Amino acid sequence: MPRLSNAVVGVLNCCTLILGLIGIAASLYFRIRGPSDCQKVIQDPLLVLGIFLFVVSLLGLVGSFCRLNFVLYLYLVVLFLLILGILAFTIFTILVTNKGVGTTVSGKGYKEYRLGDYSNWLQKYVVNRKNWDEIRSCLIDAKICESLGNNNIPQVPDEFYKKNLSPIQSGCCKPPSECGFEFKNATFWTVPKSRKGAAVAGGDCKKWSNEQLRLCYECDACKGGVLVNVRKEWRHLAIFNGCVLGIVTIVYCIGCCATRNNKAPPRYPKYSGYA
Repeated sequence: MPRLSNAVVGVLNCCTLILGLIGIAASLYFRIRGPSDCQKVIQDPLLVLGIFLFVVSLLGLVGSFCRLNFVLYLYLVVLFLLILGILAFTIFTILVTNKGVGTTVSGKGYKEYRLGDYSNWLQKYVVNRKNWDEIRSCLIDAKICESLGNNNIPQVPDEFYKKNLSPIQSGCCKPPSECGFEFKNATFWTVPKSRKGAAVAGGDCKKWSNEQLRLCYECDACKGGVLVNVRKEWRHLAIFNGCVLGIVTIVYCIGCCATRNNKAPPRYPKYSGYA
């Protein structure tokens, strides 16, 4: 029984070791290549989780195959803390991404997004001034809005309005519909003469510029579009964390059994004397 428990712990720790390496590799890949949506908020949690899984799995492998109880005790303590950490972070992720849905615009094929629809934490720590300057530069370098001027995007108003724009394109590359600007082409809009002064009363309306390096990159709608992708990726991370939490909890239970079995004295058949 002790050998079986130790073998199972070893096999499961091999699985968590592989998961840890995948997490580390994915984080490093995003850092080197750069995310397609120009936000890096998922990289650090993924890297920390991967490193923790890797270290804990190594402790489990050493303790189970060498049958070193003091290493297994250390392994179980660290594993228990990891379980608590994953559980807390998963709950936090669900809470901060609970808000945030796009607003369907009548007669339009795309949605528009408002920064105020998202949690205060995402507004304060993800799209704050320091982070936003970097994200905005990345969006400009990636030519997110310049791609709207290619042949795949209609340059006729009725056809453009039916286009299924991405959240970032909807928020950063055009003025909000409430501004009432007139469509000239995908990234050039004008204020109607009859509405000049009144049409640009809103905050995002004033921030809009037809300069290709400005457009609506400073608009709250643009930040809201970026947060759509942040919310989506963090939701995926929460699902991944839930799966890891289930696996780690099973490993912890089996690890407790292996430690108890290693500690138990060997059983010998009872001596019944001579017949």
